[in-house]
Amino acid sequence: IGDFENPYLTLQPTFEAAQIGVFGEMFKRGYIFRGRKPVHWSPSSRTALAEAELEYPEGHVSKSIYVAFEVEEPSEKLTPFHGERSDDRLKVAVWTTTPWTMPANLAVAVNPDLEYSVVDHEKTGRLLVATDLAENLASKFNLPEGETFTILATMPGSDVVGTTYNHPLYPRTSPVLAGGDYITTESGTGLVHTAPGHGQEDYLTGLKHGLDLLSPVNDAGQFTKEAGEMFEGMSVLGEGNTAVVDALAETGSLLLAEDYGHKYPYDWRTKKPTIFRATDQWFASVEGFRDEALDAVDTVRWVPDVGKNRIRAFVTGRGDWCISRQRSWGVPIPVFYDKETGNEVLLDEHTLEHIQTLFAEHGSNCWWTMDEKDLLPEMYKNEADKWKKGTDTMDVWFDSGSSWAGVAKGRSELAYPADIYLEGSDQHRGWFQSSLLTSVAAQGKAPYKTVLTHGFVLDEKGFKMSKSLGNVVDPLKVIEGGNNKKAEPAYGADVLRLWVASVDYSGDVCIGQNIIKQTFESYRKLRNTARYLIGNLADYVPPGKDGSNSVPYDELPSMDKWMLGRLSAVLKDVNSAMDDYQFNRATQELLRFASADLSNFYLDVAKDRLYISAVNDPRRRSCQTVLHACLEGFAKSIAPVLPHMAEDIWQNLPYDKSTESVFEGGFPADLLEYPECDAEKWSFVRDLRDDVNKILETARNDKLVGASLESAAFIYTSDENKLKMMKEMESDENLVHPPVKTNGVDDLRTALLISQVNLVDSPEDITSSCEEAYISVGENSGCEIGISKAKGHKCGRCWFYDEQVGKDGKDLCQRCDKAILAWEKETGNKFGVPEPENAAAEPVS
Repeated sequence: IGDFENPYLTLQPTFEAAQIGVFGEMFKRGYIFRGRKPVHWSPSSRTALAEAELEYPEGHVSKSIYVAFEVEEPSEKLTPFHGERSDDRLKVAVWTTTPWTMPANLAVAVNPDLEYSVVDHEKTGRLLVATDLAENLASKFNLPEGETFTILATMPGSDVVGTTYNHPLYPRTSPVLAGGDYITTESGTGLVHTAPGHGQEDYLTGLKHGLDLLSPVNDAGQFTKEAGEMFEGMSVLGEGNTAVVDALAETGSLLLAEDYGHKYPYDWRTKKPTIFRATDQWFASVEGFRDEALDAVDTVRWVPDVGKNRIRAFVTGRGDWCISRQRSWGVPIPVFYDKETGNEVLLDEHTLEHIQTLFAEHGSNCWWTMDEKDLLPEMYKNEADKWKKGTDTMDVWFDSGSSWAGVAKGRSELAYPADIYLEGSDQHRGWFQSSLLTSVAAQGKAPYKTVLTHGFVLDEKGFKMSKSLGNVVDPLKVIEGGNNKKAEPAYGADVLRLWVASVDYSGDVCIGQNIIKQTFESYRKLRNTARYLIGNLADYVPPGKDGSNSVPYDELPSMDKWMLGRLSAVLKDVNSAMDDYQFNRATQELLRFASADLSNFYLDVAKDRLYISAVNDPRRRSCQTVLHACLEGFAKSIAPVLPHMAEDIWQNLPYDKSTESVFEGGFPADLLEYPECDAEKWSFVRDLRDDVNKILETARNDKLVGASLESAAFIYTSDENKLKMMKEMESDENLVHPPVKTNGVDDLRTALLISQVNLVDSPEDITSSCEEAYISVGENSGCEIGISKAKGHKCGRCWFYDEQVGKDGKDLCQRCDKAILAWEKETGNKFGVPEPENAAAEPVS
């Protein structure tokens, strides 16, 4: 149902212009600003990255170091433990997994509420560490066996604030200051090395205390001259990191260096490590509309429900969104900079409107091909020599996050907000979030009414698919088959669609050859059910058509009304599940209906009515009436999942259709309106049937009987309600037409497919008629049931056993004889019945 002739592409001029419109609206509302702060930076791509552009591969190992900074001026509480001599001075111990950030250290942060201790040992000297970590650090620093730190004093973190220390590599004195809750005793020393130019918490702490923003690293991830001649030009992720560790060791300030395995951010494109680095970037201030975004989350339907918690968590924890990138491709940020200062910016509603118009006409590439004079609006053209166009481009998440403007809001045939956004569960931090933020910031509402997320497809063993592993399942091969059609048959698109609809997409799902085979079996079950229904409607004329032989609802037997009630209940459940996007529930309900309700019970029982009854016998026509409803309801309900099968069914309906295609005319409302009928009775009958079949299986295994029609059942119950239901369905002693006790449909003989059903007054009546091995109390029905061989002869037509068969020289029961006579009368033909081989044989006892 996609518009393949007119698809939306993010590189289309109209889309790019709409994106500039979103940016402009956010700017006018005060949410766009330029600032210098640390961001994820990819040295391999030489650009800033958003969180959604990062990945955290397993197995990353960093070089972590413990460093001692010598105190210059202790706080009042620390003064007694700080000597004048160099070998008697107190040191503050810090830990980091990024040694290359040491040149940018401007402070040490403590948690004012944590407890800190001054510890001492001749191997390390006096150190200030978190009390809870002292024992662990003594072990890490390899103190002599049996020895530990001597604790000289303990105090809260607030008492150490105000201390200053000297940087071991530079002539720089820095403060010990109060940090935040991010400082814990889970690892490290409890004192945090703080480099505001290389970490988010460090930046916020530095902002609070007025620290400089030092970041001596260039775009390529190399130390600049600010880091000193000894490090300049070195890669911070390579030799520069090692050089810093070595330099600290030379000064005697390195307490320990060790490998440390942890999650570390990598560039999702280059698959190489990133760094945190302070640069001049453009940001969207999420704080300015965070509450509004969280309110918008509550207006959206999230499928599954857990999606709401995920998106709320991401929005709540979202800092300023860095929307600028240093790439040679992408939609440019339409900003002009003063050529002389590089700091003054030209960006207002006039420039935005002009650029948006240019992009709509020429596409964003005009930013690179036109000079400033053409890019500036008329009012600024005479200043063109003053301004230089910027080279930053927008974050790709801003691109995709603007799709509501470029597509849903920009096309007359679509609607904004969109009915549904559909993507993988990883997009709560990606497209779902960027779309929400841009829409709320620019329009004040969510861009979607519903968001549905799904897991990922794994191989049959639950492993991620990979070309190197050779476990990739090609959807086209499932549909069209492989080169060897015997080994890799062509299953068609419907089988693949059925697999998709039958799995729980809210989590990761598995697929493979065996799973597809199982799905194909389910597909065949549905198809064979449809074939059976079609095959038994050849002479049926639906209601409303000339010559209709449909039976009105009020004239239907109880079993048929019950079946139509089940049909409506199932279709309602399927519709409800589809509306809730629970396709696996809808599919399983259809499969269960086709298997349990239709094939295993109703259609099994219906064979006697369809094949044995006279052509126009009411019990046959009433059954066809039900089959017609089931077939159309079945075709309509599977159409969204199995469109080819549904259309195949529709094109092979053996009567005049109301529409040419199954996809026309909507869903027949009357199929949803049949009421529940005698549900308790038919539930009991099915339970009784299951119990009878279980005993029959034992009798078959012992060669007592073959087919179920060779059997007679003896049933006893003390439950008055169950007895009443069975009495209402008690069969005539012999097969007669028309039946006397029942209507021939709501009949125990027919429902149980047993030649004789005897309702007895006591358990003793069963034991006197049946062998002990074939007597049991049913687990489902609670009735005591016995099985024995049926009495009489087998009817050559319906195969039921009846004591009247053979008495008139024919191998037919009276019911079948009447059916044949009716056929002969209607057609004018004579039906030849072969003489039974044992017409005079004794009845079966």
